[in-house]
Amino acid sequence: MSEWFNVGKIVNTHGIRGEVRVITRSDFADERYEEGSKLYLFQPGKKEPVPLVVRSHRKHKQFDLVSFEGYPSINEVQPLRDGILKVHKEQLEDLPAGEFYYYEIIGCEVKTIEGEHLGKVKDILSPGANDVWVVYSDETKKDVLIPYIEHVVKEVDVVEKQILIEPMEGLLE
Repeated sequence: MSEWFNVGKIVNTHGIRGEVRVITRSDFADERYEEGSKLYLFQPGKKEPVPLVVRSHRKHKQFDLVSFEGYPSINEVQPLRDGILKVHKEQLEDLPAGEFYYYEIIGCEVKTIEGEHLGKVKDILSPGANDVWVVYSDETKKDVLIPYIEHVVKEVDVVEKQILIEPMEGLLE
């Protein structure tokens, strides 16, 4: 497993005061972009990641606008474009019981409590009140959407990469 986890991609600059537009791929954007947080920039063609410290963060449309200490203007952040922001595995915090990082859930095998194999979690959607796990079935070549709610998801074992569900009526049709 990789020691680095994607937070987001810098897609452009924003304004002239050193802000960059980030498309975020993190389950905890607000924590990742907290003032003083340390992120690492990985750029195409460069071997070593560049450590960056968040100076400011705000939301704008579908982007996160982030600025970094030591990068006060557009001239300094221009070369950061197309870079990927990451955190090191050691920066991940332990989560409360029943909460998981996306990387822990994606790739898990999903079975019903009757033992029916449904497939593997390939993606996680966050449409509102609860996450929805997208499970791809090799058998049917289709996606099954599983809401991450207590009376459906009965057991999650991230070590064994196994999830046990009790489908509610109509869920698998």
